[in-house]
Amino acid sequence: MTTPNKTPPGADPKQLERTGTVREIGSQAVWSLSSCKPGFGVDQLRDDNLETYWQSDGSQPHLVNIQFRRKTTVKTLCIYADYKSDESYTPSKISVRVGNNFHNLQEIRTYRKTQRIVQ
Repeated sequence: MTTPNKTPPGADPKQLERTGTVREIGSQAVWSLSSCKPGFGVDQLRDDNLETYWQSDGSQPHLVNIQFRRKTTVKTLCIYADYKSDESYTPSKISVRVGNNFHNLQEIRTYRKTQRIVQ
């Protein structure tokens, strides 16, 4: 999602999209996963249904790659992770990396499960 201003902590991304505060741009990207179990892939990751999800099927690290066709500024990244529902599948660390291609990614932010992920 992109936004000209800082998104308030805890804000509902769908509500912000409805009001025009942010714009969902994930559909402009090519999404890929390091691995997934059948029926738990990109479609489930992106379907806006909190009852469906991506489930990896392989050794760590588990990766979600989002590649835009041209340089794109992303100011807000919204990730829903529900540790209380299933701690065994909720990531303990989320690393956000950016770059011009897969081989020159630079980590710009890291979140741990003890932190509240808001932006």
